[in-house]
Amino acid sequence: MKPLLDLRHLQLIQAIIETGRITDAAEKLGVTPSALSHRLREAERRLDVPLFTRMHKRLRVTPAAEYLAVVAERILSDLSRAEEDVRRMNAGIQHVVRLSVEAYSNYRWLPSFIKFLKTRAEGIDLQIMAGARSDPLTGVLNRHIDIAVMSGDVAQPGLSTLPLFEDPLLYIMAPSHRLAERPFVEGSDIVGEPFITYTKVPEPDREFARLFRPTDSYPKWAATVELPEAIVELVASDLGTSVLSSWALQTALAEGRITGAQVTEDGITVPWCAVLRTEDMGEDDPIHLVARLLAEWCSLPDAGFHVT
Repeated sequence: MKPLLDLRHLQLIQAIIETGRITDAAEKLGVTPSALSHRLREAERRLDVPLFTRMHKRLRVTPAAEYLAVVAERILSDLSRAEEDVRRMNAGIQHVVRLSVEAYSNYRWLPSFIKFLKTRAEGIDLQIMAGARSDPLTGVLNRHIDIAVMSGDVAQPGLSTLPLFEDPLLYIMAPSHRLAERPFVEGSDIVGEPFITYTKVPEPDREFARLFRPTDSYPKWAATVELPEAIVELVASDLGTSVLSSWALQTALAEGRITGAQVTEDGITVPWCAVLRTEDMGEDDPIHLVARLLAEWCSLPDAGFHVT
């Protein structure tokens, strides 16, 4: 069945929503207002539903247009990436593998891994999709990304994992903090401490389950900040404490802007893995190859993903 709308209609809907006016949308798309109006009427005729209503010389979005705009964003984004893939292929790139790291946007490890990748594989370009870090599993499933570097145990139909490394959690604070000299902290040490977290969702292998709950000792929530790098800056300014993965903190620790203590006397170590679609696990698949090489690189003494 032939679709009622084409890419021009989707671009039109996006442009009108962004600008609110036919004239401005037409200028954005490089067409005349009359041509754009005709195209809009054609789309509404084909769908037999109104997409916009007029109010005080501006166009008001209907639910139908809002829904199509969401779909348009995904389709046009996929098309843009496909065009970029084609351009890269013409430059000697045969495969583009998209990767994202859960939660963290620290990519100081990336140049070292790319150099390693180039020595082991040809024609593969690694593209970092930092915007997918808040929900990388969904990104892998909907094919927005190919590999998600994730912490903890991941078990979901359609996905497979390759172990990468294990990394300790650190309780971080400003150098002037009262706990700064402690080699480790227990639950009783942090009662009432201002605490900054990037999620309040308890996870079975993190501080909620292994530090707070066992001793019924809880800090005082200071803020929820979704960007760990911003948490580091707040902690460095003595606006609170936090618990984050050690590998992502090494620069701030080396610069002396923060200090860290082991979480509990025994420590809490979290496994990290590469998550990819099971259908991409073939030995000759470039996605699987990149994941295997990432695991191999992580085992090297100077790899940037973990502390040696």
